[in-house]
Amino acid sequence: MADSVIRIVNARQNNLQGVTVDLPHRAFTVVTGPSGSGKSTLAFDTLYAEGQRRYIESLSTYAKQFLDRMPKPLVDRLEGIAPSVAIEQRNPVVSSRSTVGTATEVYDHLRLLWARIGRSFCRACGAPVRVDTCQSAADEVVARGLARIQIGFPLPPVARLAHAAVVENLRALGFVRVVADGAPQHLDELPAGLDLTHARELLVVVDRLAGSAESTGRISEAIAVAFQEGEGVALALHDGGRLRFTRTPSCSACDTPAASVTPGLFSFNNPRGACAACNGFGAVLEYDESLVVPDPERSLAEGAIDPWTKPRYESRRKILLEQARSLGADPTKPWHKLKAGQRRDLLYGRKGRYVGIFPFLKDLEEKRYKQYIRVFLRQYQLAKTCGDCGGARLNPDALAVRIGGETIAQVAARPVDGIHQWLGALQLTPFERDVAHLIVEQLDARLTFLRDVGLGYLSLDRQTRTLSGGEAQRISLSNALGAKLVDTLYVLDEPSVGLHPRDTDRLLALLRRLRDGGNTVVVVEHDLAAIQQADFMLELGPGAGDRGGRVVHAGPVAAASHTLTGQYLTGQKRIAVPSARRPAGPRWLKVRGATLHNLSGVDVDIPLGALTAVTGVSGSGKSTLLYDVIYRNLESKLHGGHSAKSHLGEPVGRISSITGWELLQDVLLVDQSPIGRSPRSNPITYIKAFDEIRELFAAQPLARQRKYSASTFSFNMPGGRCEECEGAGHVQVEMVFLADVFVPCEACGASRYRREVLDVRIQGQSIREVLQWTVEEAIARFRHQPKLGTALWHLQQVGLGYLRLGQPATTLSGGEAQRLKIARELIQAGKREGRKLYILDEPTTGLHLDDVRVLIQVLDRLVDAGHTVVVIEHHLDVIKRADWIVDLGPEAGDAGGQVVVQGVPEDVAGCEASHTGRYLRPLLMSQAHALAG
Repeated sequence: MADSVIRIVNARQNNLQGVTVDLPHRAFTVVTGPSGSGKSTLAFDTLYAEGQRRYIESLSTYAKQFLDRMPKPLVDRLEGIAPSVAIEQRNPVVSSRSTVGTATEVYDHLRLLWARIGRSFCRACGAPVRVDTCQSAADEVVARGLARIQIGFPLPPVARLAHAAVVENLRALGFVRVVADGAPQHLDELPAGLDLTHARELLVVVDRLAGSAESTGRISEAIAVAFQEGEGVALALHDGGRLRFTRTPSCSACDTPAASVTPGLFSFNNPRGACAACNGFGAVLEYDESLVVPDPERSLAEGAIDPWTKPRYESRRKILLEQARSLGADPTKPWHKLKAGQRRDLLYGRKGRYVGIFPFLKDLEEKRYKQYIRVFLRQYQLAKTCGDCGGARLNPDALAVRIGGETIAQVAARPVDGIHQWLGALQLTPFERDVAHLIVEQLDARLTFLRDVGLGYLSLDRQTRTLSGGEAQRISLSNALGAKLVDTLYVLDEPSVGLHPRDTDRLLALLRRLRDGGNTVVVVEHDLAAIQQADFMLELGPGAGDRGGRVVHAGPVAAASHTLTGQYLTGQKRIAVPSARRPAGPRWLKVRGATLHNLSGVDVDIPLGALTAVTGVSGSGKSTLLYDVIYRNLESKLHGGHSAKSHLGEPVGRISSITGWELLQDVLLVDQSPIGRSPRSNPITYIKAFDEIRELFAAQPLARQRKYSASTFSFNMPGGRCEECEGAGHVQVEMVFLADVFVPCEACGASRYRREVLDVRIQGQSIREVLQWTVEEAIARFRHQPKLGTALWHLQQVGLGYLRLGQPATTLSGGEAQRLKIARELIQAGKREGRKLYILDEPTTGLHLDDVRVLIQVLDRLVDAGHTVVVIEHHLDVIKRADWIVDLGPEAGDAGGQVVVQGVPEDVAGCEASHTGRYLRPLLMSQAHALAG
């Protein structure tokens, strides 16, 4: 049995309540259920964790020493587990050196291709670079049909020590003839007074012979000797001049040396290939006036020059004002109204005690070994395209090698779809085709995998750290396909997230290919299309948190009609189209001429006081439009400046005009970025409700008797926390070759607090136990605390009732983090006045359809309160309920960035050019038929 199934017996991790189930081997299994029902716990913390342990057990004795440090799944028995690979929705990359090309190994194959068949050109004059062999050189000499030739080599300058030594050494090597400055000489008959070391050019003759075909072998041997003794250079002298051959790469026209072509030459992470100016980053940090003087409306007296507004530079400010007066500049005038010459002197000048801000910052770089100095200077630096390599990251030698007339950097700058087309149209000679056959095959396969997972719009030179969690996950999936592993357990976390319905079918086909390759594929998923195509369905539930963690269904998808998911599959339950939509207008936010990345002069209308969905295939420009254009420009209009970290390269899109912003009080971005990067952050601290709980504990009789304050019950402050782990509850353990893990603190038993603090109780529970309550349990227990109960109720309303109050932020998914932010906004909505614009990025991420229904109600509450909600969304059930749709496309990358259609859902469904409309049409039609029936 163990050979045909993965047997799980009595899994008890987190909220799993004795799960016992058999999952089929070499099958496509989907794990589904309500949000918080234990799906990820079973798939990742149980199946994947045990698979990773089995893999480490198969390694060396050295690797096995880490097993005891790894958390072991709480399960009685696990049988049939294979080595596992987890493909999660997170992007762990933070380095600027990693690109899509390096992460997918496509760039590695391109480097190999350029090293094998690339044609080198002179970096000085552009002429072809040649590398000769003895045979090719001999063939060229014979092809010239020369009557008499002399084969020789130039004597290197380092070998010219003294005239007598030169003559003696040449004789010892068997050479008796030389050509000194064009005059032939015999070493036994040298003219008196001739000093060979003074000759501008001294050639040593190896052989004299006829340039006929019969002499090919002898010519080749002579050239071989010349190569060996002449440091890779050989000459064929004849009456009409000379022929030059070189065994090392050099220009055929101007003799400029060229680099040897190896794969390392094309790596920007290798000193051989990296641009010397930017060290392979493609950009250099330069001090920028827009950061040094962020607000030109300010005067010098008001702190126009930002670095000197810091307290430690008060003396500099005084000198600045003195210098301004000496230049005739009014310190109370706005910066932009000062004369250009005055501004230049204040920024760059040096006079007496005064040092301009730019020289001052440069001088301060001598103290970069101090961290606070590095942080201070970085605030005023912009990453600007490297002037030497133009952003290509490579040195001139690497950029002088071309295939099909293009450098490797030019090809890497294309999207995956464009590189696939370039590769298919590449014209190669028969010899080049034979050499590159296997490389081209591998390149084609990996590019096809990337296109199949819906990433054809990404360019290879895009930094990996800029990818979304969904894009990073799909890159990992394409790598898994390229690795061609067998008998492996693949565990995936909602791979359909971020995908347009058009691309979901291709993704599912890839998962089936993994299965057909002899692997077991387990996918945590809510998408109905993915569930319907699975071989086996495991549904956990019936609810979330403590009400979940049980097996509701385990078997074929068709037999699941009795479950919550099954009811949505069969149509017994559905999210209905609203009977009446909110009217679009009369108040509008109108954006004209939006330009950034693939957006070029786009015009968009968004109705205020309505729910708008921005749709389109992945890479069509949705995030660019909403985040980098609309959000940043609204920030500037409403707050006088944007929050984009320009010094870190965060862009701000340009617009021709924007109207309607005057009707808004604020704009808020609710994205899926983590709410915290350490276990210290948790849901209750994020929504500011932990203060209320700590006050309740501090008000207990025992706490008052011991003079405990609210801060005593904080695990982030000294006093009541465990100082061994500093209130974290866990200690970080470095795993060397694996990701670091957190193990429970032995001093406090993961409680975070000193033992005496845990003596204080509410309803018989200590602060540690209260933090283990779920949100729903806390609502019931704190029902007499209106302020605290209201905050917790909002968490429940966004589908997070199953979360534990003290659950570490590091364990939350992107979707959960986003819904926490929505809940915090709902809590604070009553405290703020005015209408706001909320921008959300795929809020349905990680949600079961039943939870999507609740989320839609939350969004409707925001809109009904007078606010405007704009969502980037692929989920058709949200799209069909929107009041207005802006559909971008028609494709991704350069083929996108246009408004295909904007209007009510019925207008979009009727647009033949819209991919979204094509998938939306059947849903609206089926709803219309249901109403008619």
